[in-house]
Amino acid sequence: AALVERSRRSVGATIAACRAALTAGAAVNLAGGTHHAYAGRPQGFCVFNDAAIAARVMQREGRVRRVAIVDCDVHQGNGSAAILAGDDSIFTLSLHGEKNFPVRKERSDLDVELPDACDDATYLAALREHLPRALAGVGLVIYLAGADPYHGDRLGRLGLSKAGLAERDRAVFQRTVGTGIPVAVAMAGGYAENVEDIVDIHLQTVAEAARWCETRPALAGS
Repeated sequence: AALVERSRRSVGATIAACRAALTAGAAVNLAGGTHHAYAGRPQGFCVFNDAAIAARVMQREGRVRRVAIVDCDVHQGNGSAAILAGDDSIFTLSLHGEKNFPVRKERSDLDVELPDACDDATYLAALREHLPRALAGVGLVIYLAGADPYHGDRLGRLGLSKAGLAERDRAVFQRTVGTGIPVAVAMAGGYAENVEDIVDIHLQTVAEAARWCETRPALAGS
């Protein structure tokens, strides 16, 4: 019962972050990013799929028409892809380790599969190449800013540095908040041996979001 309640509150926090982002430019849920959960079952530490739920709630409330889920957790957002398959109003982009969990992957609108030990330059080039397609015509982005592409992550298998992850966040916010597209951030995964490394990476994300909010242009309409 406690896990269910915690998971419900986490979904609610992503919904709240979406509402706040539409006013402030960016907002952060310090949990969330539970992208392995399917419509009818949990998977991989994920009980409910907060990004898919929040996107649909924003549409139901008439706040936006088109949403993009930009998933930079190191594991594919298989639950999001399955729930939103065939829904042209919500674009799912997943940058993830090709050989990482889950073994059986779903088909996102755009999957970018990265090799083991992928470095900063390779990752950032892939992100910058594919991000514009995901953002075309959207009124809101839900950004899963996983800390697990970090080279010291136990479950990551990629080779990004903290500086590379900071540049990843900067690239996402530049293309979203920096061009008037609101972005709601969920923290997603992080499994480094040293918990302080996970905190550092998440703190970078929050600080970068705050910086872009301070200088944002007028928000784009839906």
